[in-house]
Amino acid sequence: YIRTLTKLEDVAKEIREAFSVETKIIDVDFTHGPEIYDKIKQNIDGLNIGILVNNVGISYSYPQFFVELVTQIPKFMRDIVAANVHSVTHMSALVLPQMIERKKGVIINVSSTAATIPNPMLSIYSATKAFVDKFSADLQTEYRSSGIIVQSIQPGFVVTKMSKIRQASVFNPLPDTFVTSAINTLGFCERTTGYLPHTLIQVVIRTISWLFCEQFVGQIIMKYLFKMNQMAMRRIAKKQQK
Repeated sequence: YIRTLTKLEDVAKEIREAFSVETKIIDVDFTHGPEIYDKIKQNIDGLNIGILVNNVGISYSYPQFFVELVTQIPKFMRDIVAANVHSVTHMSALVLPQMIERKKGVIINVSSTAATIPNPMLSIYSATKAFVDKFSADLQTEYRSSGIIVQSIQPGFVVTKMSKIRQASVFNPLPDTFVTSAINTLGFCERTTGYLPHTLIQVVIRTISWLFCEQFVGQIIMKYLFKMNQMAMRRIAKKQQK
């Protein structure tokens, strides 16, 4: 999901020059209504879509309690469901028929580790990503015999604008590092974090949840996210004072 047409054009140019292929840009806002999919359908009509990557997504600006969030930003609830859920189902519906007809195709849906572990104060985001994971798993079962690969990727934190992480590390990789790792899992893993350190984090949290109960882990994560909430609120208050 690229927020400006200029950036989208830059990426398209980079792909053309690097791989000597044609590119096509369809400029839409996935938080808008179903009419955008009519536009996409018209633009891809006649094209053989071999791989679909559903990577559109929005998240919270900072962890928030559900009621506070939807009270302060009423349209956020609609926008995040439109971008994180509707986009995956609509885009899959657009390309699956031709993939089934050719008996081959790949759909990669980007879920999140947040879908698999407790995530209080990020409840809508983690729930939308849980939908993506479940939808992907069942879609794969439906169409495996048709030669279609449907993969759910459940990444942890990656250095992106959405994550707000600026410093790369083993557990917070750069996008190129993560993508290189994730691509190597295609055709082997239907549900994966795509990156070994993220898998380790997921396993550790799940193991603790199993040993002590998920509520215990949820409370620990809640304390951490609440601190992030308070830090964000203080930053906002300082900006308003200026």
